[in-house]
Amino acid sequence: MPAQPALRVVQETDGIDLAAAERAAGEFLQALGISTGTESLRGTPGRMARAYAELFSPRPFDLTTFPNDEGYDELVLARSIPVRSVCEHHLLPFVGTAHVGYLPGQRILGLSKLARVVEYFACRPQVQERLTKQVADWLQTQLEPKGVGVVIEAEHTCMTLRGVQATGSSTLTSTLLGTLRSDARSRSEFLALAGLT
Repeated sequence: MPAQPALRVVQETDGIDLAAAERAAGEFLQALGISTGTESLRGTPGRMARAYAELFSPRPFDLTTFPNDEGYDELVLARSIPVRSVCEHHLLPFVGTAHVGYLPGQRILGLSKLARVVEYFACRPQVQERLTKQVADWLQTQLEPKGVGVVIEAEHTCMTLRGVQATGSSTLTSTLLGTLRSDARSRSEFLALAGLT
């Protein structure tokens, strides 16, 4: 059987205009009454532009899969994958961890790709609920496993640093597909191994 070629995953962007972003950042700070005329703040608009460009630019990767020659049919779970994204409502960061698992079908996935998929969807302005579902749905479509489970726990600075200022609070979201949704034992195993029970 011929090897299946890796799927190259690259997020299309409309192009980043750092000069325009820097000008806008400078105007934004000025509009908030923050002068960028001092030595320590002079380069801040440029740093802001570069920082957001970095936050919104996922690294391309190859989705490497391999034949499941041994017929492995138990859970594969990557725990505590770092998550960093930006809340689309306030453009403030949220950070936490993702637990991503699947029950293999015909193919198995290179383990590092679970973290790459999380990063890929996290590198845009997001809401945690959508991020959780995007990761699960994408893995289900690309890998065709028997089941997929994704749980993300994150602290949202839009909630902890402003507004209600609920310091120390975190948000937990989950998406379970296939057998991990329909079979109570499989679901319990995933949640237990992810450290959530």
